[in-house]
Amino acid sequence: MTLIYGHRGAKGEAPENTLTSFQECLKHGVRRCELDLHLSRDGELMVIHDPTLKRTTDRRGKVIEQDAADLVTFDARKGGPGWVHPCPIPRLEELFEQCAFDHWQLEVKSASRTRAATTVLAIRELAQRHGLLDKVTVTSSSREVLRAALELTPDLSRGLVAEYAWLDPLKVAQSYDCRILALNWTLCTPERLQKAQRQGLHVSVWTVNEPALMRRLADFGVDSLITDFPGLATATLGNC
Repeated sequence: MTLIYGHRGAKGEAPENTLTSFQECLKHGVRRCELDLHLSRDGELMVIHDPTLKRTTDRRGKVIEQDAADLVTFDARKGGPGWVHPCPIPRLEELFEQCAFDHWQLEVKSASRTRAATTVLAIRELAQRHGLLDKVTVTSSSREVLRAALELTPDLSRGLVAEYAWLDPLKVAQSYDCRILALNWTLCTPERLQKAQRQGLHVSVWTVNEPALMRRLADFGVDSLITDFPGLATATLGNC
């Protein structure tokens, strides 16, 4: 059975990476999600995709230049599906407190060695405090992040985000002892999928929004797919 992950909550249905978006995902019975993390200036884990504020909030500047108390007042509705009510940038802690997901893919973007270490340690501390160590996987395309996670938080599951095949993603995933391979769906050939699964990897493909493509990848045998439209995915594949 192919599992379904909501991409940034339900990105196609509600403003991405907001509490509202994750609540929409859960309303469809989809209890797995993928989201993006950046640190605030005062070291809190904020749920936002870009390192800058402009695309989703129309504010200027970088996430790392703002304190969490200010970031949670910024409305992140810009550029997404229309939404009547303000949707602030959430702290990861707020989602942990309010959303009962069975599994979380927490994507950390590329970071310096110091910031990678700070981020993975903060994730581990928060996950442990909320009893979610076994429900969290830190995913990244950054070697720096995966190295920090392997060395500093070895009890946290890791996942490689692979968008291009110029490096063998299976070798990279193996070198950081990853459990998940989050694979751009265009790279998901039956041969690569079977090889990854023989290696013990859970293969999660992204971002899959067309019903015909959902069915084709499910027929291939992907372990999970990440979609902007969790409601459509459940209607297409059944409630996973």
